[in-house]
Amino acid sequence: MPEWLVLTLAMVAACAVVVVITLVRHRRAPDDEDPSETPDVIEYITMWIGVLYAIVLGLAIAGVWEARSVAQDHVQAEAQALHEISERVRVYPADVRDRIRDDVNAYVGHVVTTEWKTMADDGHVTRRGTELMGQIREDVTDYEPRTDFEAQAYQPLVDQVTAADQARTARAESTGATMPGVVWFGLLAGAVITIGMLFALQIRPTARELILAGLFSAMIAFLLFLIWDFDAPYSRGITASAEPFLNLFPGIKG
Repeated sequence: MPEWLVLTLAMVAACAVVVVITLVRHRRAPDDEDPSETPDVIEYITMWIGVLYAIVLGLAIAGVWEARSVAQDHVQAEAQALHEISERVRVYPADVRDRIRDDVNAYVGHVVTTEWKTMADDGHVTRRGTELMGQIREDVTDYEPRTDFEAQAYQPLVDQVTAADQARTARAESTGATMPGVVWFGLLAGAVITIGMLFALQIRPTARELILAGLFSAMIAFLLFLIWDFDAPYSRGITASAEPFLNLFPGIKG
């Protein structure tokens, strides 16, 4: 199911629940009930529940957005390190240089096609990608420099391989959801409590109040969907992309 459809259904459902409960509650309310006589303490509690829940939502959104940005940084660091390897091996003999560049291109091609889809669908990197990264490491570390110029380039190349491998490991560790289950429980429970407090204010079944209550519940549904969408940096709507690989290796087709 498309994510925009999930969002639409969630917002419509939230609005519908609030409207239905309000109408049912109004029909069952005593004839002498006066909606304008809501106790001040209930209004005070409702206000502070809304404020506290807004703070929690803001922190959750900031957290998942930062996790998404960090995931994109891992991709950028990995792509840049591989690009440096591909460029710096120009000082090596032609056969060694071409072999390393071919292995780097094979790894990047695998990442932007097969591995990226595996991360999105299954939440993990591929064994083949790990093998290809190991092959790059072997190509670089097993070569014995023959000149001083090659020797000067050797250690920086090894450092770039290490940087690429570390970035790949970090990318693998950030493929899953970032929000713990207990936080989701708090967010959902807080949404129920916050929307439920609307009924403590004795909403009347007028068009204006029903529209405002519906929009309020729809906004909470949207914010929860936004947190859920950001929660998996590589597998949902607004995700970290493979653009750094494609930009630095234009010959690779994603």
